[in-house]
Amino acid sequence: MSVTVRSPATITFAVWKALFLREAVSRISASRGGFVWLLLEPVAHMTFIMLMFTFVRQKVVGGIETPVWIMVGMLAWFMFLRVGSQCTNAVNANHALFTYRQVKPVDTVLVRAGLEGFMLLMIAFVLLFGAYMFGLAIIPADPLAVLEAFFGMWLLGLGWGLVTSVATELVPEFGRVFSMSISPLYFVSGVIFPITRLVPPPFRDYLLFNPLLHGVEAARLAFAPHYQAIPELSIAYIYGFAVTCLFLGLALHYRFKYKLAAFK
Repeated sequence: MSVTVRSPATITFAVWKALFLREAVSRISASRGGFVWLLLEPVAHMTFIMLMFTFVRQKVVGGIETPVWIMVGMLAWFMFLRVGSQCTNAVNANHALFTYRQVKPVDTVLVRAGLEGFMLLMIAFVLLFGAYMFGLAIIPADPLAVLEAFFGMWLLGLGWGLVTSVATELVPEFGRVFSMSISPLYFVSGVIFPITRLVPPPFRDYLLFNPLLHGVEAARLAFAPHYQAIPELSIAYIYGFAVTCLFLGLALHYRFKYKLAAFK
């Protein structure tokens, strides 16, 4: 009787596939119209901001139409926020699965990041198609640059999630600190306020340390080459910061893998 011996890589991919299907079914079937609710959150957020700009009669921001400016910035922000928040809670939500020795805590974080990125791409496609049907000039001038910016924001979300998933498990109070930090990041990342116009250079230099600002601006510039982005925009800085967070997060997961998998 022959016994099939699977390689570590085969086992890992099998675990990722099973976790991906489990997470996907759970997200979509958790409530009635699950995918509709996933789409409704960004739509409601963007609509509110658009109405706010309409109230102040701001039709153009940085040389592009305000709805396009808002929609692209919001999609880039959600690519970071949704991935980061889902990864942060991945370990805590899947403790029961760690009884299987093949499932590691880091697997749940990586799979959630992949699933959330995939779902956000579908949501972005639906929103952009809907905006195009309403007559907005939403077709990107450089699609590859758009993907580069969005992938950079996804990597930042994954790196953030890898670090915070460990920190919140070891010290639960860190969860509140990370939640409180999201609102300041939202405002200093240029999602709803044009940094180049509202923040003078002496103070703007400090905001440039925020990689999310570079990601949001890079996405807008990819949609409209004539957009007046921050002069110091750097794609390399986004990816360098993201890779640093990834290595730090993976190192923390390796260092505390037994504590993360232990039953509470």
